[in-house]
Amino acid sequence: MGKYGFDENISELLYVNNWMNLGGVGMQVLMVEIEKAATILKLLGDKTRLTMVKILESNDCCVCEFVEIFKASQPAISQHVRKLKDAGVVRETRKGQWIIYSLNKESEYYPLIRNLLEHIPNQDNKLQELEEQGLRISCD
Repeated sequence: MGKYGFDENISELLYVNNWMNLGGVGMQVLMVEIEKAATILKLLGDKTRLTMVKILESNDCCVCEFVEIFKASQPAISQHVRKLKDAGVVRETRKGQWIIYSLNKESEYYPLIRNLLEHIPNQDNKLQELEEQGLRISCD
């Protein structure tokens, strides 16, 4: 047994989040396999995707809004969003002809992502700038 009462195979797991139960009786630990954590961290190692995820933490967006924010082509933005969606980091909802993306807070990776995002500056100003310039795209 290791220091925390686990087998030495704990090296294959990454602690993501731990907290005390409300009664203070025990501790619950959520873990993600190292391989999966590395994949998510690699995915979020891209500045554009990391910024998208930070924006999606507090705002739902469509690809057209990201195109305007990042001044990138629609195919390039769609590729970033597809990678995030394929990993389960974001989810999509159809609203008429539009697809709206949001952070998938039900993902097994969400605790890891949430902890990472706590260390990233708020990006809401990017959407506010679009709105102030009259460039915020309405997908209604």
